[in-house]
Amino acid sequence: MSLTLRTISREQHLAFIQSQPSASHCQVPAWADVKTEWRSENLGWFDKDGMLVGAGLVLYRQLPKIKRYLAYLPEGPVINWFAPNLDEWLQPMLAHLKQQGAFSVKMGPPVVIRRWNAAAIKAGIQDPDVKRLRDIEATHIEPRAFEVADRLRKMGWQQGEDGGAGFGDVQPRYVYQVPLANRALDDVLKGFNQLWRRNIKKAEKAGVEVVQGGYEDLAEWQRLYEITAVRDKFRPRPLSYFQRMWTVLNNEDPNRMRLYFARHNGVNLSAATMLVVGGHVWYSYGASDNIGREVRPSNAMQWRMLRDAYAMGATVYDLRGISDSLDENDHLFGLIQFKVGTGGEAAEYVGEWDFPLNKLLHKALDIYMSRR
Repeated sequence: MSLTLRTISREQHLAFIQSQPSASHCQVPAWADVKTEWRSENLGWFDKDGMLVGAGLVLYRQLPKIKRYLAYLPEGPVINWFAPNLDEWLQPMLAHLKQQGAFSVKMGPPVVIRRWNAAAIKAGIQDPDVKRLRDIEATHIEPRAFEVADRLRKMGWQQGEDGGAGFGDVQPRYVYQVPLANRALDDVLKGFNQLWRRNIKKAEKAGVEVVQGGYEDLAEWQRLYEITAVRDKFRPRPLSYFQRMWTVLNNEDPNRMRLYFARHNGVNLSAATMLVVGGHVWYSYGASDNIGREVRPSNAMQWRMLRDAYAMGATVYDLRGISDSLDENDHLFGLIQFKVGTGGEAAEYVGEWDFPLNKLLHKALDIYMSRR
């Protein structure tokens, strides 16, 4: 199979994404408009009959003071990762990116290597010898994913550091997902743990109402998000980021981004953004007030979002990143505990990979990033 690679239009790229069962929201053409500090390019792979068979969104970030770039394909490209001729897909991409002035390429193959179901994680949390997710025996292993990792290594790709050396835009290696395909909604609810089900009932009894918001409600979202940032000690993104995200993503597809609020007695207590690409639905950002926690607004909101995803025909409801630490003293432990309550499964991706096209500049970037 001989493949050719060239720049494609956004329209071609979007049509290809829409023909796929799912793709990451970081690989839709409009994501380039969310990430305004990067230059972008849409790449297409064509087979010998001229059919578009793969696509990738590349983001270019310039190195300070020189006209050379880091080329980044977050959670992409969208190609046949299990093809036996993987190098025939990736070599033309490397050659093209080098021509564009890239000194290093970073990509995140959307390939899951292991999964752990909620029961296995719960048992792991209770076992004092288990410190990390990977100390637990996986409930599902994808042998083809190990082959992908093996092939990448043989081609000269290097496994990126977890957390990417201070590189602020890296994507999570571990995520938590609730599978929805071929399941009845009742069965999904039965999979939730007792505490979750109790909290959903509690919110219902208390009269918590979950509503969808629009662009005009983003300022209210920001209020709750900034309260969360102070409480959880992170630097919040500005309101303009979410306004831009809403505008560009929903211009591309009117159902790409949604906003939800859980309110009690007319007061918004928690909020979340949702992203939709094909059959994949993500809970993207979450926020909550310091008050009203006793009426369980976050549980009510997640249950509503999951039901909406189900009604859309989604195959997976993705709660996004988790840490792989199962240590109760870890500040991120509460997050995995909250997500495990949905009865879904943790998934580990093959992670992000780097290809240094210029080893010296690649090393310089590593040093620059580690000092930031």
